[in-house]
Amino acid sequence: MESGPHHADVRDLFVIGGGINGCGIARDAAGRGLTVTLAEMNDLASATSSASTKLFHGGLRYLEFFEFRLVREALVERETLLRAMPHISWPLRFVLPWHRDMRFESGTPTSKVLETLMPWMKGRRPAWLIRLGLFLYDTMGGRKILPGTTRLSLDGTPEGAPLKQKFRRAYEYSDCWVEDSRLVVLNARDAAGMGAEILTRTRVVEARREGELWAITLEDSDTGQRTTRHARALVNAGGPWVGKVIQEVASINSTEGVRLVRGSHIVTRKLYDHDKCYFFQGKDGRIIFAIPYETDFTLIGTTDADHGDPSEKPVCTPEEQDYLCAFASEYFERPVTRDDIVWTYSGVRPLHDDGAKSATAATRDYVLKVDDTGAPLLNVFGGKITTYRRLAESAMEQLAPFFPALMGPWTAAVPLPGGNFEVDEVEQVVADLRASYLFLSEFWARRLVRGYGLEAGIILADAASPEDLGRDFGATLTEREVRWLMDKEYARTAADVVWRRSKLGLRMTPEEVAALDRWMHDARPETNAAEAAE
Repeated sequence: MESGPHHADVRDLFVIGGGINGCGIARDAAGRGLTVTLAEMNDLASATSSASTKLFHGGLRYLEFFEFRLVREALVERETLLRAMPHISWPLRFVLPWHRDMRFESGTPTSKVLETLMPWMKGRRPAWLIRLGLFLYDTMGGRKILPGTTRLSLDGTPEGAPLKQKFRRAYEYSDCWVEDSRLVVLNARDAAGMGAEILTRTRVVEARREGELWAITLEDSDTGQRTTRHARALVNAGGPWVGKVIQEVASINSTEGVRLVRGSHIVTRKLYDHDKCYFFQGKDGRIIFAIPYETDFTLIGTTDADHGDPSEKPVCTPEEQDYLCAFASEYFERPVTRDDIVWTYSGVRPLHDDGAKSATAATRDYVLKVDDTGAPLLNVFGGKITTYRRLAESAMEQLAPFFPALMGPWTAAVPLPGGNFEVDEVEQVVADLRASYLFLSEFWARRLVRGYGLEAGIILADAASPEDLGRDFGATLTEREVRWLMDKEYARTAADVVWRRSKLGLRMTPEEVAALDRWMHDARPETNAAEAAE
């Protein structure tokens, strides 16, 4: 008779998926004393979590869908998250231009109420409605750090300069930026620091119940080697693949559905000179943002389009590029064209299928479902990057009955690695880094602080010159930093470094990226071990 797994080999929790929800849950669980393993079939944040609009925001437009609980939770979270990661998140001001002739095609609950009570308002968002929405936005979340809404003249102001002259007034409100991929990696690192095992490029082939445990079959994506792990509970944070994990990996019949919605973005050359963002309302009822990006660029997005198969890589189609250019050109004096685009990216949002008619109307709220017909399985549907920490807390609440000794919530006040300083101290941290390392340019120092916070000094260590940092890969990326990313942050390829751990791919040539990829391949321990064995 075969014996079961040894007690010491059984993990409390096995998490499928290395996006923000999976890594957030792993971090929360590890900090509550659970033993955790997380498996991601590609790189961390390789799908949806690196393709967001990079905002911690309440979701101003969700108010039109009466999603008050989601908006309030997200608004409260903005400042909680900002305090925990002032290096990778920072406040932004958003300019919402308005004029009385604007018309919108909209089927939102708000527009239907307006149309019923005031038929003459059909197709309009009157100024009082926008003011009401912004008043709720300012007050629902107990705002303490971020400044509130103000009215703004666009006549002769920097904010009005790039816009068409018909826009004379605007409203200005606050939200926050976040480096989405770095958020995922820092959550994974923090989880690992508390004992979690993080396995990247490891595919979950099968998960089956064996008595009171899950038996999980893993496959190394590089070698094809298979191993089996055991856990008391399984979390399916597969993002776009959540449905496939339920049906094909765990072989469970479920009526729970996921609606895949593609969101595409374009990055253009810098379209204006100030540091504020724009919130543009479209004739089709949708909205897009235009956001200063990586110092020298502008980010414009997003679209909402249904997406069929999660295995089909999302791309920003020519039609979506044209849509975003035309949308932005309704506001900018100088038309935005395809020639302005330097990069595009696209991600698939795995929304809970609530039967909404359109991709835009589908709920952004998260839904957690526990299957306890044996060893527990928690399936995670939907969610947005702003509410990832609360989603993780809710996941722990769902799993608490299965772990009687589980400790309570803890993540609200604990900074992520490198973020142990105040929100208003960023400029001082940058200045201190430049004072300690005189060879750093302003751009280089700021990039390091925005990526690593106080850990930038640990990476640079005793360097007295750029030469002390080893090979120069271009665009301020050095061997010292790449080794840190490989040793501490799970990076394996050049794409991991230049498109997820940073956005230096916007500044490096294809030849520089290829050279980095070759160097990283040769520097990997498994490459050296294989060569030594030959």
